[in-house]
Amino acid sequence: MGRKQDSRKYRGFRTAGIRLSEELLPHLVSHRTERLGDILWAVHEFDKAHIVMLTEEDLIPRADGVAMLRALRVMEAKGMEKTRHEVQGGLHSGEQYLIRALGEEAGGRMHLGRSSGDLDEVGRRMAVRKHLLDLLASLNAFRRTLLRRADEHAETVMPGYTQGQHAQPTTLGHWLSMWALAMERNFDRLRSLYGRVNLSPAGAAIMTGSDFTLNRKRLAELLGFADALPHTMDAILSHDLEMEAASTLAILGTDMARLGMDLMQFTSSEFDMIDVPDRFCGTSSIMMQKKNPYAPQEMKALAAEAVGGAMTAFFVEKDASGTAILERRRTERAFWAVFPMAVRRLKDANDIIAAVAVKKRRMTWLAAAFWGQAADLAGALVRERGLPWRSAHQIVGILVRYGHERGFMPHDTTPELLDEAAVEYMDKKLRLPRAVITAALDPAQCVRRRTLFGGPSAKAARRELKLFLKTLSRDEIFLKSAVAGVENGRAGLEKAIDALVGKR
Repeated sequence: MGRKQDSRKYRGFRTAGIRLSEELLPHLVSHRTERLGDILWAVHEFDKAHIVMLTEEDLIPRADGVAMLRALRVMEAKGMEKTRHEVQGGLHSGEQYLIRALGEEAGGRMHLGRSSGDLDEVGRRMAVRKHLLDLLASLNAFRRTLLRRADEHAETVMPGYTQGQHAQPTTLGHWLSMWALAMERNFDRLRSLYGRVNLSPAGAAIMTGSDFTLNRKRLAELLGFADALPHTMDAILSHDLEMEAASTLAILGTDMARLGMDLMQFTSSEFDMIDVPDRFCGTSSIMMQKKNPYAPQEMKALAAEAVGGAMTAFFVEKDASGTAILERRRTERAFWAVFPMAVRRLKDANDIIAAVAVKKRRMTWLAAAFWGQAADLAGALVRERGLPWRSAHQIVGILVRYGHERGFMPHDTTPELLDEAAVEYMDKKLRLPRAVITAALDPAQCVRRRTLFGGPSAKAARRELKLFLKTLSRDEIFLKSAVAGVENGRAGLEKAIDALVGKR
């Protein structure tokens, strides 16, 4: 029998006495099924598609192709994942199973024209594609909730913040729609990435394909890809997509961290503008009064995982073409952790925004209390008294200093106080009417006056919300089409198997 293994006990192509004289140390064995993570199901689909293509193209005997496809359906009936873990072999667990089940004369034909390279790359792309679709769906759901609540709170006045300090009055609706647009951009980045991921490397082998006439277009179709990648070396040895995927996840993660921090601040005792439902919060084992916002903290943690994954991907891919093979498993581990984590965090954010209690009176009071509306008083000086903006700016700055030094609030401002500031700055009284001062310092009117494109007034906000909803509807149609494309590929694969082996 020579070196040929007993098919019933076949344990893979890397055994002592073939190319290498010693068995591989156990901790260095790369083709372990448990190491495949999220790509195991995709490798199984590729195995089936490859056998279908080889059979259809008459590259293997039809009887052997049919036997292998029937055996893989037996595997599915027994439990695909369970069976592949039992037979081991990692990327090659399908071949390992088929050789044990059918012998090398039949099962040994499956790998014709393939390599670990395209097995791994097809599996990775299909797994990333699935995660992208899940993530895109979560983003769309969150965007719709944000836009719905933005419309509800188009007139809910709140303070804006820059550098941790009160800036200008805005509305909660304006803040919510800001996040809808941030998530829209994340969707755009991921949708663009999806178009590049959804191209098939199947049949590219390790860089030059095969001298057998593999039908790569057919493989792409059976696996639900939009097309086959047009260059076999680029398909396997270029991995900028890993870096792009990691980068887009890092951007989304950092956005989610900012959102989580906003929610943590807004719910704190000092801000006290919203109340996050108790189901998203914990308490302290010693400080019984505490209501700790757990879910927003987990949103922040996503950034650490995602940015760490991006750093891993970039360092893995820094070497010469074809050298980063085993190291890429580290990038995969980061992906398989971060993608589902991002979906969970988006779900938490969606549910919090949908249910959060808004303290409108507190928001309005804060918007009026700390001089956030001062710029509008300067604007009134420009309009009513024809002052240069800088002069008006300086006069109101002096007035604000008076307020802090003397302990009066914006609504306490009188024409006399404003004149005192004007005299200090340019030795001239302005005699601005009290009604003008009151209107300028009213945060609700500050917001109402901002009707410019993209502004926070209810009129502007609801006008722009229609545009945001139109974009969301377009993106929902894209997602539906993308999901259908993948599902059609899978249905087509099973139909092709039925045509060869007969219906189940």
